[in-house]
Amino acid sequence: MQGFFAIVLAAGASTRMGRCKAGLPWVHHQSLLAYQTAQILAAELTPVVVLGTHNAERAVDCPQGSVVVINPSPERGKVSSIQTGLRALPEAWEGVMILAVDQPRPAAVYRRLLQRYVEKRSPITVPVFGDRLGHPALFDQTLRPELENLSEESQGLRAVVRSYDWILDRVWFDHPTVLQDLNTPEEYAIALSQFETL
Repeated sequence: MQGFFAIVLAAGASTRMGRCKAGLPWVHHQSLLAYQTAQILAAELTPVVVLGTHNAERAVDCPQGSVVVINPSPERGKVSSIQTGLRALPEAWEGVMILAVDQPRPAAVYRRLLQRYVEKRSPITVPVFGDRLGHPALFDQTLRPELENLSEESQGLRAVVRSYDWILDRVWFDHPTVLQDLNTPEEYAIALSQFETL
């Protein structure tokens, strides 16, 4: 769908995992990054993948239709990668999802969030499982100034979501996939086994 993007943050050092998360083997004999970008494209969003200089070679995992940009200073934190991704967007965009490479989601999750956004046009559309907010959040273009002025000191995206808590459009899911975050080898192994049965 024209005007909708998903920024995939993949420039981190993957310290807790012990190896580059973007290149982790995932379902259908793909890397985690290849899976992510393929699912985003299948949901008719344009993936904007932010890599670091240390893993720039993973750009080969991004299928045609993806935009790949390099964050020259990923050590400055996640906010620097978000801002690198935002700078790669065209001047006129409608909505953007922001997610980390270690938060794999099937295309159906992205489609459902996008469909809900098109219906409601809320500033932030976010998936929920149980009583917990999940990822990714979809941000309306009216929040561009807040996104462009994020800082690590003010807790980045978390602070933006909190400040709009009263008007968040919560989309309930019946599967904990929207909460998954693969920080450790143990979390990776559990998530991989779950995705193989989806």
